[in-house]
Amino acid sequence: MTSSSIVTALPHALPACPNARVALFAVRRMGAHGLADARAAHAMFTSFGQQFRRPLTLTRAMMADLAAGSAGPIQIAPCCCPRLTAAERALLSILARAECEPEAAGLLMADLLGQRRADGVLASATAVAIAFADAGRPIAG
Repeated sequence: MTSSSIVTALPHALPACPNARVALFAVRRMGAHGLADARAAHAMFTSFGQQFRRPLTLTRAMMADLAAGSAGPIQIAPCCCPRLTAAERALLSILARAECEPEAAGLLMADLLGQRRADGVLASATAVAIAFADAGRPIAG
């Protein structure tokens, strides 16, 4: 792949927020290797310590809801990729805005899913964002 095609396929830089990077890693691993991926679970355990179960379980639920609620495929990059797809950027923006800007997060979710009604999946994403924030690791956009 040439550098211009990489930038076209992966138009966004990785987020500066370390919490967003943890969420991104878990999303990429679960998206590529399934909801029970051990490396995603280990990353959550490493980041959250003994309180890892809630964010891990809610991230798994969000990923299942995303897969079930999407009108088409949602592009994710490999875990080692230093850039983001447009879909990954949208998902991280949703997680960052879910609590304080629910209307904006809802519009982004509807666009990501290709569905007009995305309330159920948005509720899952909001639960993930709240779990991260409750553990002292809020996701910043």
